[in-house]
Amino acid sequence: MAIPDYQTLMLPLLKIVDTKGPTRLDEAVKALSDEFKLTPEERTALLPSGKQAIIFNRIGWAKTYLKKAGLIDSPSRGVMQISDRGKQVVAKAPDRITVGFLGQFPEFQAFRAKKTDSDASAALKSAPRESEQTPEELFEESYQELKEELVDQLLEKVMSCSPAFFERLVVDTLVKMGYGGSRAEAGKAIGRSGDEGIDGIIAEDRLGLDMIYIQAKRWEGNVSRPEIQKFAGALQGKRAKKGVFITTSDYTAEARAFAHSIDAKIVLISGRQFAELMFEYDVGVATSATYRLKNIDSDFFTEGSGA
Repeated sequence: MAIPDYQTLMLPLLKIVDTKGPTRLDEAVKALSDEFKLTPEERTALLPSGKQAIIFNRIGWAKTYLKKAGLIDSPSRGVMQISDRGKQVVAKAPDRITVGFLGQFPEFQAFRAKKTDSDASAALKSAPRESEQTPEELFEESYQELKEELVDQLLEKVMSCSPAFFERLVVDTLVKMGYGGSRAEAGKAIGRSGDEGIDGIIAEDRLGLDMIYIQAKRWEGNVSRPEIQKFAGALQGKRAKKGVFITTSDYTAEARAFAHSIDAKIVLISGRQFAELMFEYDVGVATSATYRLKNIDSDFFTEGSGA
């Protein structure tokens, strides 16, 4: 039979995770390939980019959508398990799970609204919108969806890395952004580890005209105001005016308000913002395919233009 589309795979995937318990994606791919009796050719068929098997890609997206709807979660990196909500859905024995079906859940509504509407409160439209969109709009929407998923994956990786690796990761990202001169210079400036993060200084520009103090914390919970106050005090002790605080989680409203209220310039970077910077500056990611959109060059076809 043909390789099932990702919506067709949603319910079978949820049932497998319900039956097997914590399941890795590659285990789900094998189980579903067996269930749908895919041929060896279908199991190994690749996307046009040639970088990934179609069935793996589609099951991966089924997993993403189920997770966004709160039907599955990740107890550990690379592992998925069914949630209480997912068990309730399986118990109701639906014939099929689709994007429209998932639209009943608030978390999925927020996810879809975030990537398709500028107004985050816009209601999820259950009917597909493809017929209302130009090919360019569909391409851009798909790109944004892929980016959102990759940023989520990057943040999971950052949360699971060791303190030493996180230290190098912050250095690499700041250097890619243009700070600290060379990688070696930045590494020397920022190399003190402690408190599951890093604390140090890095040059604001390649000439070293000013220095920026850095503090980074691999935390699960949000960073509160006292932590920012301590950092501000450290800046004052160094007679410094600029600092960057990086966390793998986020900040409380009080922490953000305090950072905005003081004379020293402290930039607060959340875990998601850091993952987005990694994406933007190509840290920890690789290009799987490149597509160039082309338009007619009207000037080329203008007679008498000297061509």
